[in-house]
Amino acid sequence: MCGHGAGRGSRLEVARLPEGGGFARPDRRGCGGDRGSVTVEAAIGLSTLVVVMALCVAGLAAMVAQVRTTDAAGEAARLAARGDEAAARAVVERLAPSGSELQLTGSALVTARVVAPPLGGLLPGIRLGATAVAMREPDAP
Repeated sequence: MCGHGAGRGSRLEVARLPEGGGFARPDRRGCGGDRGSVTVEAAIGLSTLVVVMALCVAGLAAMVAQVRTTDAAGEAARLAARGDEAAARAVVERLAPSGSELQLTGSALVTARVVAPPLGGLLPGIRLGATAVAMREPDAP
């Protein structure tokens, strides 16, 4: 009965106030009421650690994808300003993350916009984007 109730053959103990007032903690040794609580706390702590680490890795991967998208937009704008739109599309396919889209606009001032899903689309609803501008070269078609 762990000293909590008055069962058959057990005696009721009176709690004494500690010196200086306050409440005394009941003695629960041998009761088993907290058995397994450390295991549960460790499981919750480890699972939280795994989730935080996964979010950190996803954030780093998104930052790398943003840098790749920015590089691809700059190269695409430069190539499109020279009049080579096919090479601009090819460089976006090569440099930007998979699933990226290129939009080229402008005549005297070429604007290249690259939009990409981070982590190959594993983060739904999030799109990375970069825009670069280049002046069209005079002898470009």
